[in-house]
Amino acid sequence: MVHIERDTLGDVEVPDDVYYGPQTARAVINFKISNHQLPVEFIRAQAVIKWASAKSNIRTGKLNPEIGNTIISAASEVRDGKFNDQFVVDAFQSGAGTSQNMNANEVIANRALEILGYEKGRYDIIHPNDHVNMSQSSNDTTHTAIHIAAMESLNSRLIPILKQLYNDFKTKSAEFNNVVKPGRTHLQDAVPITLGQEFSGYTRMLEMGIERLYNSIDRLAELNMGGTAVGTGLNAPEGFGYIAVEEVNRITGLDFKLADNYFEATQSAESILELSSVLRGLAVSLIKIADDFRLFSSGPRTALGEIQLPAVQPGSSIMPGKVNPVMAEMLNMVCYQVMGNDTAIMMASRSGQMDLNVFTPVLAHNLLDSIQIMSGGLESFNNRCLKGITANIKHCENLAESSLSLATALAPKIGYEKAAEVAYQAYNEGKTVRQVILEKDLLVESEVDELLDLIKMTGAGT
Repeated sequence: MVHIERDTLGDVEVPDDVYYGPQTARAVINFKISNHQLPVEFIRAQAVIKWASAKSNIRTGKLNPEIGNTIISAASEVRDGKFNDQFVVDAFQSGAGTSQNMNANEVIANRALEILGYEKGRYDIIHPNDHVNMSQSSNDTTHTAIHIAAMESLNSRLIPILKQLYNDFKTKSAEFNNVVKPGRTHLQDAVPITLGQEFSGYTRMLEMGIERLYNSIDRLAELNMGGTAVGTGLNAPEGFGYIAVEEVNRITGLDFKLADNYFEATQSAESILELSSVLRGLAVSLIKIADDFRLFSSGPRTALGEIQLPAVQPGSSIMPGKVNPVMAEMLNMVCYQVMGNDTAIMMASRSGQMDLNVFTPVLAHNLLDSIQIMSGGLESFNNRCLKGITANIKHCENLAESSLSLATALAPKIGYEKAAEVAYQAYNEGKTVRQVILEKDLLVESEVDELLDLIKMTGAGT
């Protein structure tokens, strides 16, 4: 069943059993694109904005307290997730997120009317634009919702997971500190290294990624509340933005601040682009780590086989007993998607024109998707892969002993050219560097033992 509501373009059919209104109903018809809606984190952030704005409008004397407090009650229910199914606009929608903003305004207005005992649609009592959207514009609220949603997602999920991953890599680095193996440069044998030293490199990569993430959060904390349409603050009372941000901080428990410049906050998406770039950088580091894990665990008998990844599922529908590095492969795919999302964000960020960047819906969709899939991917990778990695210690040592690059340690004693001759002879005759140097009587055995002490060569100590 449907009923007729009106907006500025005329009559619109609205289903009887929904809380949204005519502008949302139009958007549902207009944007049949992807079957993807903006995530619940964004909806929760919209609710925060409407809640904080109503509070500020009450305190500045612009909004009737009874109406304002009812809007706050309805917005708090939206934030609690009670109306998630009423946010129905496709992620690929009208520029500046106008449809998404009106979806929130209409749902909250109709729920507020219900709370006061009126039928939905009585916009003469509580109006989506005049009351719920008071002192706001889609142009400032959508930017703000992205910042709030991203900050909440980072603090509640991604940052804790990254810290846990960092700690577990640090633990593995210590565990593998004395596992000597061949180093490899250009994918060719190089001087010995310990598995722990390699893992310490991964640990530092993560540490730097976390540091960059915290740096980007400083800019993400700026909220464009009160800039309204173009940054001038038209129709917002004096002090609205400061009070609204105070309320946002009270509701979320986070530390936001008012944008330094409303015009920059409306025209551009620099903070969103910066955060996405940091996530892209993390993805690059994680791809390198996942690729190394796949190489180190390759085989297990016909390739490197230096580490064993936990067997979490069968690896083939035709080859019995095959086990694949599926968690590393999954992490690769997550990171590829994050990098693709960053490209879309970069294009949307550069395409803001004059006094507004209108591409906020695609910015929200891709940024929040990156945070979500990176959080889930890293949590699964850590729990189902990293924590259970073991080293094939003896195999690693045998490979290190057979490396022709051990001749590097002989060069200071017998010279570079003579050491190269030893390496070439060892290769051609299928022998170790140790065997050739002793056969040629170039050094006594005690000198060879000293020079070719693998753990000493790595500098790792015992």
